[in-house]
Amino acid sequence: MMDFSFWDITRNLLIGLQWTLLLSLVAFICGGIAGLLVMLARISDNLTLRVLARGYIELFQGTPLLMQLFMVFFGIALFGVDVSAWLAAATALTLFTSAFLAEIWRGCVESIPRGQWEASASLALGRLEQLRHVVLPQALRIAIAPTVGFSVQVVKGTAVTSIIGFTELTKTGGMLANATFEPFMIYGLVSLGYFILCYPLSLSARHLERRLHAPA
Repeated sequence: MMDFSFWDITRNLLIGLQWTLLLSLVAFICGGIAGLLVMLARISDNLTLRVLARGYIELFQGTPLLMQLFMVFFGIALFGVDVSAWLAAATALTLFTSAFLAEIWRGCVESIPRGQWEASASLALGRLEQLRHVVLPQALRIAIAPTVGFSVQVVKGTAVTSIIGFTELTKTGGMLANATFEPFMIYGLVSLGYFILCYPLSLSARHLERRLHAPA
């Protein structure tokens, strides 16, 4: 058994926590950009785009994140491309996040009364102009709370990436538990780390829900 002080354990877990936070931010930002594009396709007048977007959403919502991670990590390698654990984790989480955000945002857009579309159409605005100037500003107010709430799921989803060797908080905790033979203490600290990241987000979602009077 290696001799680890409490400070050594804490310092290593903080490094893992930093990688968890970074992966969460990358997945949420990139997933948000992709999710917006998928959402626009989902509400498009073009039937082909709507069908493709719906298939995309159902695929990534209907399969476990772990399987998506394996498909990215091992699937791309079949083509002779060397995929790092970091790239595979970021890609899989981005795809997962984009599907859920696209559906959340679609619901928010479609909750806007049809009269808003008709009123903006009477001003000779095109569909994209209607979205940009009339519909999306109203939908944004509704979408903030559930979007912040979903970010908690993204943070917790990063734990799955430890399976492919990405050294985030869970993976770091596993290595320390094996080295120190103190799994209860180590995983207790790992749980505390996730709580520190997720609890403020949960509080923010509830606060925004009350403040904006929008369902989360």
